[in-house]
Amino acid sequence: MNRTFRSYVIGFILSIILTIIPYFLVVNHLLRGEVLVAALLGFAMLQLLVQLLFFLHMGQESKPRWNLIVFICFISIILIIVIGSLVIMHNLNYNMNSSDMSNYLLEEEGIHK
Repeated sequence: MNRTFRSYVIGFILSIILTIIPYFLVVNHLLRGEVLVAALLGFAMLQLLVQLLFFLHMGQESKPRWNLIVFICFISIILIIVIGSLVIMHNLNYNMNSSDMSNYLLEEEGIHK
């Protein structure tokens, strides 16, 4: 068995395991609240790491600098979009209470009850 095929098999098995464990944590209610969210995020990060190492072969080529630069730019753009969206939603939630929203929908948008 050559090295690439072995890498794909190991990556596939790890991906399956890292998918089944969070599934059972949620279905069997083994963790709750913030601990469950933290565990799911941890497993998601491990899954990302497995995908990068075993399937995309990050760091195994002779000049990995360009792949690393592109990956860092990609992560930066995703973080900007996610954090910006969260800031906008928090700002909207803070500045507009439920009666303001009802009035806005009734008057500005023409939506009637």
